[in-house]
Amino acid sequence: MLTQLCDGDAPSESGFALADDGASWRFRGTLTFDNVTAVYTASKALGLPVQGVVDLSGLVHADSSALAVLLALSRRAMAEDRPLTLAALPEALLALAHVYGIDELLAPTASSGNGVGS
Repeated sequence: MLTQLCDGDAPSESGFALADDGASWRFRGTLTFDNVTAVYTASKALGLPVQGVVDLSGLVHADSSALAVLLALSRRAMAEDRPLTLAALPEALLALAHVYGIDELLAPTASSGNGVGS
């Protein structure tokens, strides 16, 4: 079971959802310029997932603002000395990260587990 984390309680809203056990987050919906502020603000109110996994398989549409949110989550995880792994990144988002030259920031790291990976 998941708890809605963004833009209200309606299941049709876009945002992160935290697994009841706190082990992971899942994203559902879109992440674009239209809702990036609300999605990011809502994510800051939550503890990072215990296992550090952010599942993006429910991301149906994204633009470059989604990359900004993912990088902000990565910085937060590093600041809190917590692992963070991005799972099921859509190919289109990976291609956009490549165009911006930040695809390596979304790749797994060999450090202490901090950072973003796929």
